[in-house]
Amino acid sequence: MTATLIDGLAIAKSLRLQAAERARACIEKGRAAGLAVVLIGNNPASQVYVRNKVKACAEAGITSRLIEKPENLSEVELLSIIDDLNHDPEIDGILVQLPLPKQLDAHRVIEAIAADKDVDGFHVSNAGALMTGRPLFQPCTPYGVIKMLESIDAPIWGAHAVICGASNIVGKPMAMMLLARGATVTVCNSKTQRLQEHTRRADILVSAVGRPNMISADMVRPGAIVIDVGINRLSDGRLVGDVDFAAVSQVASAITPVPGGVGPMTIAMLLINTLESAERRLHLS
Repeated sequence: MTATLIDGLAIAKSLRLQAAERARACIEKGRAAGLAVVLIGNNPASQVYVRNKVKACAEAGITSRLIEKPENLSEVELLSIIDDLNHDPEIDGILVQLPLPKQLDAHRVIEAIAADKDVDGFHVSNAGALMTGRPLFQPCTPYGVIKMLESIDAPIWGAHAVICGASNIVGKPMAMMLLARGATVTVCNSKTQRLQEHTRRADILVSAVGRPNMISADMVRPGAIVIDVGINRLSDGRLVGDVDFAAVSQVASAITPVPGGVGPMTIAMLLINTLESAERRLHLS
């Protein structure tokens, strides 16, 4: 492999150590930072994600409150839970694990969370603040990508960044964050024609599509930095990203692995956002 490996596990470990120091400062100021996680139903992947988040909170010294409810929970009941958490002085961040059961409107649920406790950064007020360059909370996954780029001193200013995927969770906020740091940004989606022509021009290529091994070596400009946000499980049980890692590693200058790349960073940035919220409430920032 010729590309430098951007080790998300190592970077996340460092950030979590920093988070633990900040969490101790919150306790010294009067109370622990608090994150509420709401899990609806029995989605196995969601259960794993939530378990990892709760564990990360415990290790960092952040109090987590896990609220588990059955699949048939009504929207009225969920909105009532969120309202209680909005007014709870011990809770600094609220996270409702997605996806939600079909009877629940995810947009309505996210908008019910108080913007100053929306540590996922999904609320329309936070999305708008990010658009104007004055974010309260930056969405955890793209925020983690920025930290990974910073870890290798990637030249973002003046770079051409190409993002594959235009979701509200990754693609769109990723574009705003890169624009704010001086990049020229192209966002590709499922209707983009001649995708390879776009990806081959990228100095920084971010893929967040959810299609295994979609990005091949001939789609990458030699020397590009490649960030793989995709997580896909193959029929044999293996986890792979959107990028053909083995082949692209021979072309790129730096690349993230799957697993062990962007995934650990998402949880680390959730801790950072929760602490930023707590510090504001405790007047530490």
